[in-house]
Amino acid sequence: MASWRRISGAAGLVAGATAAGAGAIVAAERIAVGRLRGRPDPASTELLGQLRGRALTVLTADGVPLHVEVNGPPTAQVTTIFCHGYTLNQDCWHFQRRDISGHRLAFWDQRDHGRSGRSESGAASIDQLGADLKAVIDAVAPGDAKVVLVGHSMGGMTIMALAEQHPDLFGTKVVGAVLISTAARGLDSGSPWMPAPFRPVLSRALPGVLSGAAKGKRAILVEHSRRVTGDLGFLGTRFLGFGDGQVSPAVIGFLERMISSTPIEVVARFGQALLLCDKRASLATLGQVPVTVLIGEKDRLIASRLGIELAMDIPGSHLIWVPGGGHALILERPDLVNEAITSILSRVGADGDLPRSA
Repeated sequence: MASWRRISGAAGLVAGATAAGAGAIVAAERIAVGRLRGRPDPASTELLGQLRGRALTVLTADGVPLHVEVNGPPTAQVTTIFCHGYTLNQDCWHFQRRDISGHRLAFWDQRDHGRSGRSESGAASIDQLGADLKAVIDAVAPGDAKVVLVGHSMGGMTIMALAEQHPDLFGTKVVGAVLISTAARGLDSGSPWMPAPFRPVLSRALPGVLSGAAKGKRAILVEHSRRVTGDLGFLGTRFLGFGDGQVSPAVIGFLERMISSTPIEVVARFGQALLLCDKRASLATLGQVPVTVLIGEKDRLIASRLGIELAMDIPGSHLIWVPGGGHALILERPDLVNEAITSILSRVGADGDLPRSA
């Protein structure tokens, strides 16, 4: 009996210590989030994600409806098409839609993201996204109309896939491009969260882990976990999405909501596609038009060295290095992003109003 009491007492101490530790972690999370949310926030009244354009639906070759919105003068000869990143949707371009006026802008939700339709699992590939982009171009810029392509993260890879599939478009239909926080090689070839010594093992294991997380009861559990870890999700988004400078809590929350609204099966499917992506063969084609590459020094999702490599491998491209900048430059430094876009538009002869200050 005495032994049982000692064992029970020890177990109670362990359980108590574990609970206390967990409680301390939760308390620390709440303090950190409270400090972030308590800062003065100039974006607190911003209508983040609520700006809309003229909506249309573009049907892909395999029957997936893509949600597209167009802003600006319908008679413009140059249309700028924005391709969003992994687990996001067209709303991530809020500051570009708000501030770049006088130009025709087209925003679309990539398949399985945002308001676009869902596809079969085998269609979740970067090559398929490139084919989808071609369908969007045909719909919003028919005939002799020209396009400038803007891509963030996976959206940049979408543009590279288009260049690989339709090199004849570049220099004729496509007259410029802006690539933001992206790379021509998959994330397994270099990411700050994937240390080099473990990269071969992790790159082999991750597809199975992602696939398993999206199946059956595990998918339900994962989705539930994503919903209940509010403070942790907020802090994770702050760390992974942004760099070293102060970031609006409203903007952090906006990015977090976009990510958490993406179903886990979509996260899994396209996560595998990103790991395996290799679009280096497309870069010579991209060099046929003016290209600007923006890279954040503190990008914690795509290693900045891969962005530098991308810029070096695109003939004649212009590199913008953002000291202290993170992965979500389109939200963190919209001033620099907007200036890069309007600069390309000026180079290709697309006159418009200057972007307004944030």
